Amino acid sequence: MDNRTLFEKTTISRLFIIVTIPGIISMLVSSLYSIIDGVFIGQLLGADAFAALQLAIPFVIINFALADLIGVGSSVPIAIKLGEGDEKTASNIFSSALLLIFLTGIGMGAILFIFGGSFVKLMGADEHLVDMAAQYLRVYAGFAPLTTIIFAADNYLRICGKVKYSMFVNILMSVIAIILEFLFLVVFRFDIWSAALATCLSMFICAMLALMPFLRGQLQLRFVKPRIDRKVLSSILTNGTPTFLNNIAGRVASIFFNIFLLRLGGSIAVSAYGVLMYVDSITQPVLYGFCDSLQPAIGYNYGAKNHSRIAAIRRLCFLICGMMMSLLMAGVMFLAKAPLIGIFVKAEDTGLMDLSIQALSLFVLSYLTRWISIVSQSYFSAIGKAKYATVISLSIAFVFPMIMLFSLESLGLDGLWLNLPFASLLTAILSFILMAVHLRKNKV
Repeated sequence: MDNRTLFEKTTISRLFIIVTIPGIISMLVSSLYSIIDGVFIGQLLGADAFAALQLAIPFVIINFALADLIGVGSSVPIAIKLGEGDEKTASNIFSSALLLIFLTGIGMGAILFIFGGSFVKLMGADEHLVDMAAQYLRVYAGFAPLTTIIFAADNYLRICGKVKYSMFVNILMSVIAIILEFLFLVVFRFDIWSAALATCLSMFICAMLALMPFLRGQLQLRFVKPRIDRKVLSSILTNGTPTFLNNIAGRVASIFFNIFLLRLGGSIAVSAYGVLMYVDSITQPVLYGFCDSLQPAIGYNYGAKNHSRIAAIRRLCFLICGMMMSLLMAGVMFLAKAPLIGIFVKAEDTGLMDLSIQALSLFVLSYLTRWISIVSQSYFSAIGKAKYATVISLSIAFVFPMIMLFSLESLGLDGLWLNLPFASLLTAILSFILMAVHLRKNKV
């Protein structure tokens, strides 16, 4: 099915099934690898390695931040241009974006390789944690030019209607990573650096597979000689800024969180926070996969001026994602706290287990309102309303978490576990206001 038939002609209910199910499966499989990565490191290498991983992860994501800016930022104008029937401009944006991602991968990789260990040390970690975190970071840094392109390529496949192929690539990437990590950690008994190597090798292999249909000229987007003019660059930067700021701001907030965690509870508190993030990664990808899968359809119909169709998609996004998925996930996480935490924590490590259960009991409250900001941000990004999406991104990723970090400091570690529930509530109120303003202003 070509992208015009899929996005413009298919019934809304069938579009949801065709687009969102592969997207959710892709996100879940990708999350599955992340979960298994945490299991391997937590169960085989121990609590210190698990803590080092949590200290390194914010910098790993920052490493991908510019690539995400370009990948997401180019996807919006590409989808809109294809909706307008302008394949020539869309292909130039596509080709320009891939070149920019490769170049930024070189620059970000070099910075992380040289200074990664120093960044972790500045957070207050001891030499043992710094050494393990630096090993992990240097592998990601060395592979950055070859791996950062995978996320953008996945977006471009979905824009061209290749949702099943996109799902296949994501599943294969996780399978390869799991197999390699099992070999490196379980069979060969390598150290924490091998976990990063397994991920990077799988990302590189699947990045090449994701680009293959474009190289063969089988899709609407084609490789052309890139012309990176001011208009193209401005469009990419404008539309990619919400995701970029979300990544950067969220990771900066995580760094501050780690500083507070090390100060208030040491490495065990860092590990408990890491457990929260891994448990969250079991359920959160469903929400993101749902919203991200529908972005190309919303962007295409926005370019084609099918406003009634956009409204129908938006209503179902809020209804299904908000009233059904989030509440269901909150219930599962609350009722199955101990089993979920036990996936990452050794049974004999009772101190970490008890602290993680207390943390998750408070953290799960964020699911009551968090979906509102996720759906709103995704919708505004898809239609090119970058300012609204940016405000929501910064609010949930940095502004409100930082305000709560200092406002709840007197509660100690409980204040950290309650940070996201309060930040999510405030961002939900803000998102509701912005959505109401947008709908009233545009009368849609």
